[in-house]
Amino acid sequence: MQHISAPEASVDPDPRGLAETLFDRAARDPDRPMLSIPDSGGWRDISAARTRDWVASAAKGLMACGVTEGQRVALLSGNRYEWTVLDYAVWAAGAVSVPIYPSSSAEQIAMILRDSGAVACFVDDETRAATVRDLQDQLPDLGRVWTIDRGALDELDGAGAGVTDAELAQRRSGVASGEPATIVYTSGTTGTPKGCVLTHANFRAEVDSVVQELSVLFRPQPDGSTPSTLLFLPLAHVFGRMVQIGVVQAGAKLGHTGSVRSLIADLATFRPSFLLAVPYVVEKVHSSARNRTSGLRRRIFDRAEAVAVAYSRSLDRSGPRPWLRAARAVFEPLVYRQLRNALGGRCGSIISGGGALDERLLHFYRGVGLDVYEGYGLTETTAAVVANVPGRVRPGTIGTPLPGAAVRIADDGEILVSGPHVFDRYWNRPEATEAAFTDGWFATGDLGELDSEGYIRVTGRKKEILVTAGGKNVTPAPIEERVCVDPLVDQCMLVGDGKPFVAALVSLAPEEFSAWKRENGYPEEYGVADLATDPRLRAAVQRAVDDANTTVSRAEAIREFTLIDPGFSVAEETLTPTLKLRRTRILERYADEIAGMYERR
Repeated sequence: MQHISAPEASVDPDPRGLAETLFDRAARDPDRPMLSIPDSGGWRDISAARTRDWVASAAKGLMACGVTEGQRVALLSGNRYEWTVLDYAVWAAGAVSVPIYPSSSAEQIAMILRDSGAVACFVDDETRAATVRDLQDQLPDLGRVWTIDRGALDELDGAGAGVTDAELAQRRSGVASGEPATIVYTSGTTGTPKGCVLTHANFRAEVDSVVQELSVLFRPQPDGSTPSTLLFLPLAHVFGRMVQIGVVQAGAKLGHTGSVRSLIADLATFRPSFLLAVPYVVEKVHSSARNRTSGLRRRIFDRAEAVAVAYSRSLDRSGPRPWLRAARAVFEPLVYRQLRNALGGRCGSIISGGGALDERLLHFYRGVGLDVYEGYGLTETTAAVVANVPGRVRPGTIGTPLPGAAVRIADDGEILVSGPHVFDRYWNRPEATEAAFTDGWFATGDLGELDSEGYIRVTGRKKEILVTAGGKNVTPAPIEERVCVDPLVDQCMLVGDGKPFVAALVSLAPEEFSAWKRENGYPEEYGVADLATDPRLRAAVQRAVDDANTTVSRAEAIREFTLIDPGFSVAEETLTPTLKLRRTRILERYADEIAGMYERR
């Protein structure tokens, strides 16, 4: 069994709740911007003092409305500045926030609200408000539903007018770092979401280590401006949440955008100094830049990409030779500067997490002039527990443990972690909690190896969970089973690990397929290959897919499928003797079909 650990962070852990960091910053540097909010096509800075006042007002409103210490308050909203204000307000009121992905289905929303026992819920718009209100009859604990678009902050401000600053300070001071700060729901191997209880201390340990190791991100800019980032990762994701808390603690400025579609335009106007992203977004920026070229310009881009990759690789060896420096200088104004300008022109670093980033892509960005630091972690580890950091970057690895963290590689290759970043329980799931730990170490379900210099490489996944390029965990079995409920469908297997979306391989039930052919006027001798692109057949299968998609979020939904024939079998070694899917074998067997689904999109 291999083992590696890192010294504790160089700062003493704060024994207080997370809200105190925001209040401290406002008292220390009240005029420095903490938030930046959309305003007339641009951005308007909001000072730390003003942000604190919004948080205090909302917290008083929660107290006046009866929210007490330890109660759960849900947040169902896309990214916006009110999300951050309300998150800190919940903490200031001594309560526990429960984020819900805005893409969640009604079934998932109901499960999370019921399991967490949420007494109140914030939603961003009337559509989601209607969804939650329709569920209230089956949620006895849920009292208030506030809608941000209908003035939730103003409503709380009015409700809390009678609560004094002293009463709020007393409530805040009663929050200890070892108490739960949030319950983040994540899918388990059975498909049933589990509430991951993360404490204020978990986040403090995480943020202390990140701010220490990535201090370059938080230094004042050359022009004296405040370092800043635009948060487009969902705040319901632990990675996005860590970014929010880290920015507040480090004295940087935070902007929010809720749409990846408008990301490039928002980056150009916000002009962040650093970005935090999942691999899908990093890949999308690259592919979008390349797809805007054609002909001679495409050939120039491809050559510039090859030079950038070669330049970056040379940095890990003896350094770039004169000809390579000259080639890079040629492409600097033609390609590299333009790509950096697409990110606002001030961005110098990208932090990538939530999935594996292609090694060549990392070299491309570094060659362009953007340092990419790749990290590894899970919800249970409060985001990153291992990372490549300035001065210690090894492409193709996930880096070394962050301060205070320790990593073991078990005898079967599984990555085990421990440290103050690691959660201690799932909400209401003692059996799942016990199963998650091996001799006191959290078992990640990922397989890895440790080299002689302490760098860790992920080599596979012990669990069957797919992790898309967007960082979304997808448990395939429940969705596959729902597709197979349709009589026409015999078998279904989801794919999408490391890919931009979820797709599926689908086989048809022979007898039902024969009946379908008779009903639609096709000869019996026609096989699946003959009709695989037939609009009527695809529409029939699409109905089964659409039915399954109603039970999951958009990020987990099947966006493409391919009909296969014959189906999976024991003889083909795509099924076990007990008729379970041999997923690795199927991925190999249908590699071309899978690649084709992603090429079509």
